[in-house]
Amino acid sequence: MKIQFTFAALFAALLVSAPVRAQEPVVAASDPDALFHSKDKKLDRNKQAAYHIEKDLLEANHWDEADKWLTPEYLQHNPNVKSGRDGVVKFFGSITKPSPVPEHLTKVKVAFVNAEGDYVTVATVRELKDPKTQEKYTTTWFDTWRFVDGKAAEHWDGAEKGGR
Repeated sequence: MKIQFTFAALFAALLVSAPVRAQEPVVAASDPDALFHSKDKKLDRNKQAAYHIEKDLLEANHWDEADKWLTPEYLQHNPNVKSGRDGVVKFFGSITKPSPVPEHLTKVKVAFVNAEGDYVTVATVRELKDPKTQEKYTTTWFDTWRFVDGKAAEHWDGAEKGGR
């Protein structure tokens, strides 16, 4: 019995003292625009709509064109933004100013895009500071949309109250 306890204690000590491997950084795709295409026509249409939501609305802040990409009844699961296209436009339009629409995504760093049926998920690189050490680290942010006839009808993300 004493040998088993000593062996278990030694194993536990090794686990506790072993160096912790640092997190692998989240890396952006080298050609994010290519991720917004599919050979499947429906998936391609939905991915292209997600692309324009990211580029034209979220990046360039052209919320006056939201009717091209969002349904009027747009359901919003972000706790900071009201549902309905008008609520989204009011929220983002009040905190951002329009800028020229870039030819390609320039601000957002896309890690991957996944499309299945009516849903498109765009995962992006999010850089934050560790509150304990103030060192920068990366994590993944996501936006998922459900599309109806090529327009976003519903949206999910990881937002918490008081944030974006």
